[in-house]
Amino acid sequence: MSQNGIVLVASVSILRDDKVLMIKENKPNAVHKWNFPGGRIEYGEDILHSARREVKEETGLDVKLIAAAGVYHFISRTKNQVILFHFIGEVTGGSFKLEEDEISDSKWIKISDLVTFENEDLREPNVIKQIIDNLLKENVHSMSVYHEQLIQ
Repeated sequence: MSQNGIVLVASVSILRDDKVLMIKENKPNAVHKWNFPGGRIEYGEDILHSARREVKEETGLDVKLIAAAGVYHFISRTKNQVILFHFIGEVTGGSFKLEEDEISDSKWIKISDLVTFENEDLREPNVIKQIIDNLLKENVHSMSVYHEQLIQ
């Protein structure tokens, strides 16, 4: 969602055992860049619903959001002011199928190996490296700080 020049984004680190799912995007502004599943929050959409929806659209997986890994503010490569809500999720269902138009590859990678990504291989390297650092330090927060949307 873009409102008053601010883009709101939700993304998710999907955990399985000691690994996290990374996707390689194939979007015009992010060709062959690794990222966590996620995308723009639609106007009026609940943040938590948006995170689950984006994961489902990009990977075919259903997830339960189990923790928050931070809120990040940055200016994107495309010069948008972005506020990104990042969550930790675990798979609860669905079947794995990448969104072919926007995602070219994926891999499950050990959390400790996330640091091996080169900056030029990441969508927004400064932000992704902060998220990786929080994952490694297990610096995550309770989901109780988020409440489902109250406005109808």
